[in-house]
Amino acid sequence: MSTDDHAESTETTDAETTPTAGASTDASAVTGDLLRVQGLDAGYGELQILDGVDLDVDSGEYVTIVGPNGAGKSTVMKSVFGLTTYMGGSITFDGEEISGENPEEIIHHGLGYVPQNENVFSSLTVRENLEMGAYILDEVPQDRLNEVFERFPILEERQQQKAGTLSGGQRQMLAMGRALMLDPKLLMLDEPSAGLAPDLVDDMFDRIDEINESGTAVLMVEQNAKEALRRCDRGYVLVQGGNRYMDDGDVLLHDEEVRQEFLGG
Repeated sequence: MSTDDHAESTETTDAETTPTAGASTDASAVTGDLLRVQGLDAGYGELQILDGVDLDVDSGEYVTIVGPNGAGKSTVMKSVFGLTTYMGGSITFDGEEISGENPEEIIHHGLGYVPQNENVFSSLTVRENLEMGAYILDEVPQDRLNEVFERFPILEERQQQKAGTLSGGQRQMLAMGRALMLDPKLLMLDEPSAGLAPDLVDDMFDRIDEINESGTAVLMVEQNAKEALRRCDRGYVLVQGGNRYMDDGDVLLHDEEVRQEFLGG
């Protein structure tokens, strides 16, 4: 798949290219000491979606991916977690190459993933869902369970309730809680505010902020681009499966071209 990797304002010569909205791309500025994606090509079967995507997340950092529908945002997340067809490039996590590994292997590295849809086991109770989050361990870590209940008190209150009977916001909390049961170094969230009532969206973002502030790095794809960029450390704008802009979240939020093209002015 071919893609225009740069907006007109960022087009340069072949000797000097940049996918950013005016920020430095000096490698020292973005170390990617936890997750580093370089030149990633990936898709589904023979269909290539991502074309040379670069992305970095430092330890404890909060990074957001935004862009128009069909840009490949969710495909980036799925590719990091081994859920797409790997076609080329490099994905390293905590210093280890994980390109082409399957989710069963990747989860052992300390990476948690919460998909947008079908992210809870509806027929299981809340507690059983959380226990499933620790299935690779010999026994459920009670301290982690207690921490999840402390972070999401409603889950403790409803721990014997079937997950399928929870509200949308409660199911999202459960999905995040399950991913946190292994105390991941990086939590990847795909559209966490999707389908939530407007009055619940801020609460969900606040909870994600708290997870990040506790030391867990966050990589998030989010439809609510303005709010996501306002809260994150850095952001990436993807277009047609490739990088278009990268900068601090606040810089992207106030960049005139980014606002007009992707944030509705």
